[in-house]
Parts: sequence; structure tokens; C-alpha cells
Amino acid sequence: MTDTIKAPSSGATTSAVTTRRREATRQKLLDAAALVFAEEGLDAASVEAICERAGFTRGAFYSNFDSKDELFLELAGRVARARVESVRERVATLERDGGLHVDEIDALAVVQEVLDVSGDDRLAILLMSEIRIHAMRDARLGAAYLAQDAEMRSSVAQIITDISVAKSLRFRLPADEVARLMLTVWESESVRATMAGLDYEAACRRTSEELARVALLVIDQSEVDPV
Repeated sequence: MTDTIKAPSSGATTSAVTTRRREATRQKLLDAAALVFAEEGLDAASVEAICERAGFTRGAFYSNFDSKDELFLELAGRVARARVESVRERVATLERDGGLHVDEIDALAVVQEVLDVSGDDRLAILLMSEIRIHAMRDARLGAAYLAQDAEMRSSVAQIITDISVAKSLRFRLPADEVARLMLTVWESESVRATMAGLDYEAACRRTSEELARVALLVIDQSEVDPV
């Protein structure tokens, strides 16, 4: 008896196409909203402005999101997941390439390199600042933001732990506290650089200089192996 392969029904095919189109529409709306929120802020941004940027009608917006606040909450989650994932991917790459376990390793350079992957251009920094402001006013958004922050800190703390083992470094504080300090300085200087109107390269230099000062404070220099 010959087995036959049934072709998917036209109804199933139509449903799959509709689902893909709906997801593509949501993603375009989220991408457009990220730009509009960063440029204008959540309160000033209108549904019309988001739809115009995305190339859709208000009907398309409201068939995907109940409100601007719902879209903002989903966007915040997407940004948070992307930031954490960028750190994870960079750590995985460094571990795979042996970047954390070579004798010549520069502890500060590795941490800076990892942070710089999720360090952002002007619009991204503006968007994160907008998310942070509203996270202080909205309990759900606040919980999501704190969870993302803890995940980022954990990822960076693991890098610091790996560096200390690879280079036989000794830190004056636990790895989690070192990570907290570095992330705080990194984000603070990114915001200050944006306020000062610095371009990306100048902002990176400024942030690196501040991170270097933190490193001098937290690394026990008496334990550093001579080069």
C-alpha cells in the first residue's frame, strides 16, 4: 500500500499566511514606536504618529494593540530581552574563542567589549531612558525592568568571575557588586554623553575612561600578575 502525503488544507495555509502577516505588522508597529517614543517620549507620541511611521492605519494598530500603553509595555520587554541576549551572545563568543582564558587577557578591555555590544546609539539610549522613567510609575513595567537589570548584572558578574579565574585577579568586592558598579557607570555615562551631544565614538571613549577608573578601584593591584 502506497503512503500518500496530504497537502495542507487551503484553510490551514490561509491561517498561516494571516498569522505571519499579523506578526509582521506587529513588528513594524513596534519598530516604528521605538523611534517615535525615543524622539518624542511616551506622553507626546500619538497613535497616529506611530501608524504614519509604520505605514499603517489606526485600524491596523488597534487590531494588534488595545492601547499605546500596551504597545509600550511589549516594546519595553523586547528591548530588555534584546539587551540581555546581546550580553549572553558576546559572552558565549568569548568563551568559544578562548577570549576569557588567555594569558594576555586585559580584564577591563573584555568587560568593556561585552558592555559595548549592548551599548547603544542615541535613539536607543533615549528609548531606554523613557522606559526607565515609566518603569518608576508602572508596577508591571517596573518589575520587568528590574528583572532585566538583574539578568544583565548576573551576565556581567559571570564575565568578571571568569576573568578573575583566567587572569588570577582579585577584586575588592564580590563579582555581583563589581558588575553593579560597572553597569551603573556605563549607563550613567551613556546618558551624559547623549546629553552632551557626543557622537558614538566619543561617547564610547568617555564611557571607557570612566570604567577604567572603576577598575582601578575594584581590582586589587597587589594581586595582578606582572606582564
